[in-house]
Amino acid sequence: MASAPNRTDTRDAAAANSDPTPSGWMDRIVNTRLETWRRWWRVAVLETVDQEAVIEKRREEAYTSPRYLFMLAMSAGIAILGLLLSSPAVVIGAMLIAPLMGPIIGAGFALAIGDYSWLRGSAVALAAGTVLGVALTALIVFVSPLQTVTPEIAARTQPNLFDLAVAVFSALAGAYSMIRGREGTIVGVAIATALMPPLGVVGFGLATANWTVFSGALLLYVTNLMTIALVATIMARIYGFSARLSEKQTRWQTALIIAVFIGLAVPLFFSLRQIVWETNAARVIRTTVLAEAGADARLTNIDFDLDADPVTVSATILTPSPRPAAEADSEAALASQLHRPVELTLTQYRVGTGAEAEAVELLRAREDSQQALNEETRLLVERVALIAGTDPSDVTVDREARRAVVRAARLPGAGLAAYRALEARIQAASPNWTVRIEPPLLALPQIAFDGQDLTAAGRVALNLVAWAASRRGQPVSLTGGTSETRAIAAQILEEAGVTPILNVGGPVMQAGWTLDPPEDETGAP
Repeated sequence: MASAPNRTDTRDAAAANSDPTPSGWMDRIVNTRLETWRRWWRVAVLETVDQEAVIEKRREEAYTSPRYLFMLAMSAGIAILGLLLSSPAVVIGAMLIAPLMGPIIGAGFALAIGDYSWLRGSAVALAAGTVLGVALTALIVFVSPLQTVTPEIAARTQPNLFDLAVAVFSALAGAYSMIRGREGTIVGVAIATALMPPLGVVGFGLATANWTVFSGALLLYVTNLMTIALVATIMARIYGFSARLSEKQTRWQTALIIAVFIGLAVPLFFSLRQIVWETNAARVIRTTVLAEAGADARLTNIDFDLDADPVTVSATILTPSPRPAAEADSEAALASQLHRPVELTLTQYRVGTGAEAEAVELLRAREDSQQALNEETRLLVERVALIAGTDPSDVTVDREARRAVVRAARLPGAGLAAYRALEARIQAASPNWTVRIEPPLLALPQIAFDGQDLTAAGRVALNLVAWAASRRGQPVSLTGGTSETRAIAAQILEEAGVTPILNVGGPVMQAGWTLDPPEDETGAP
């Protein structure tokens, strides 16, 4: 005989559903609203997305193809030229044709639905595109006479929170537009913004053997790549894309996909943690130094190197009451908060009123001006040394006269015209300075005449001879031709400040260095 229902249990359940306490009512309201929101999301959003059609279209654009490789190569070429010229407009032009959106968003969708074949194809496309882009940009930089670290290049050598935010927003826009069927060129530009410039800078660092630039840009590129793929995965899962949309997977394929997801997430986590630490460290350094200097202190200048060991900090403070212990206290406080040893150099200037305050402000202005000149000089020396193929210590600088001189190293396949072009480029990039590149001792050109008339090529050759002689401070000779043509050529050189030695010779006029020249950098006459 069946037992009757336990009335006590029934009353307890009813009492639980009609809990008169404030917490019970709140839980019921929250649960009701969550269920309403879930129902609305399922009906108004998920059921309006044709997931099978989205997946099919995404698969078509995620694999390696001749068009994909060609467009990526063209985009990489335009990007590196824009970076070398420090032209944001040219860099943007590269982003307009970059085809990276297909494989990287495809990798995110493949992770979301657990499609091993699709994930592998997208990964191959990304790897092939990355290798091709780096190789092409490195080749362009290697053959280019302009190998200066421009502001556009320097801006892509270290990831920060803003770079990460660009990658996140780009991925959100790309994934949403693909899910809703509204993808286009503009969305591809958003994703290329986070990937193409760093890829070009990786090639630049490889070609110039600048491993600081290479490693920093590579870290930025990989961080942005992982961020976009993971955000796309999360967006796809939010919109209901799941394993039911893929073909049946074996257990090891499923395990491999999970491993890939973890492999992407772990490095991104450590990279993000480092970025957050550096951002927080910069804030802590500023606030701590200012706090230890006193309430009336003013921070006028601060520089720090978080990669150094110990961390180096240099700061200048204006205060009406300098504190002798401020440097030691700030150093100890920073070491405690950053959990790393800190070496602090704190300069304090007393700020008074009237003439004293004016003198301090004048001193600060001079200090800022000197610091700006020092930085400008450092960048110029690095640029000149890089172009001339020498060490920065070989560049002679006169700051008062704003003049920089360097003896260039021998560059394979480079003639005198190439060295003059290098000097013109660096001079154009530093209009406030006088830059002189002394070329190595190379053969001088022939001087072409048409009868008694100097040809256009002959005039170009004479100008090159005059430039090389003035830079080396070494006399030259003109041998051959007629007495009239030698006189014409000599007059042109003398107008340029070079007096040649004239020698009788064959019918063709040849410029050359004198027989007793100064010893050049190789020790050869």
